[in-house]
Amino acid sequence: MLDGISLDQIRAFIAAVDEGSFSAAGRKLYRVQSAISGWIGSLEAQLGVALFDRTARFPKLTPEGVLLLADARDIVSGVNALKARAKLMAGGLEAELSVVVDVFFPTATIAVAAKAFAEQFPLTPLRLFVEGLGAAYQPVLDERCSLGILASLPVEFPSLVSERLEEIPLVMVASPQHPLAKFRGRIPKRELAKHVQLVLTDRSSLMSGKDYGVLSPSTWRLADLSTKHAFLRDGVGWGSMPHHMVESDIALGSLILLDVREDFALTMSACYRASAPPGPAGRWLIDYLKSLSGSARESHESRDR
Repeated sequence: MLDGISLDQIRAFIAAVDEGSFSAAGRKLYRVQSAISGWIGSLEAQLGVALFDRTARFPKLTPEGVLLLADARDIVSGVNALKARAKLMAGGLEAELSVVVDVFFPTATIAVAAKAFAEQFPLTPLRLFVEGLGAAYQPVLDERCSLGILASLPVEFPSLVSERLEEIPLVMVASPQHPLAKFRGRIPKRELAKHVQLVLTDRSSLMSGKDYGVLSPSTWRLADLSTKHAFLRDGVGWGSMPHHMVESDIALGSLILLDVREDFALTMSACYRASAPPGPAGRWLIDYLKSLSGSARESHESRDR
């Protein structure tokens, strides 16, 4: 019998509680009181419990009714969300947005964008994944993610469209206890070659046989950036890091800048398959990240002046 429960019965139950009587519930739902009484009575019969105590002038929830009221509200809320989401999807909005973010991209920026996204698209789940190098491109190429916030690589991806977001400055650093820390001025390449360079390894095959930013023949390859950061601070080796991740370390003296070569940066872009351009939610996220990048550039320029 439970399979025959209708939304009209559940809505009548909730309205009777909220309005205080069956007659008031009828007015709210534009139904006669007898219809409200009939729906609630049949609901009680199907559930096998009394929802209301009718011995007083106005119906009062029974203990069972109190417990089942929360379930009833959840059901109606879920149905309303289903209808709203279906309406948005019919208008072209993505059912969900899956995004892979390069490990070098500032987490703080993504957090701000994700919060704004949740407010703008409360019915569209945002799925975020973090990867590095070619492994960050792979989910977009494999159609597991519809959008990627990715760093430029010395590899061509003809099937992807990219829209530039910002540049992430990279700096070469080492622990103050590292032998390279004693150098003042430009460090000769022959000295770099004597020491282990910590390098982020690619967990995909896209960069197979290619090295990116490797300046020493002696390398240790690490799978994630947080481990590389910890190794650098412990003096295990030297290597590059996004400036925003080591800015406080440099200020505190737990890492020092190495004068290895001219400063360089990673260009970050929003990337998606040319055959599957972003829908309204994806488009909004790209434009929002562009606006954040523009605000950051203006802030840097004003400080420089």
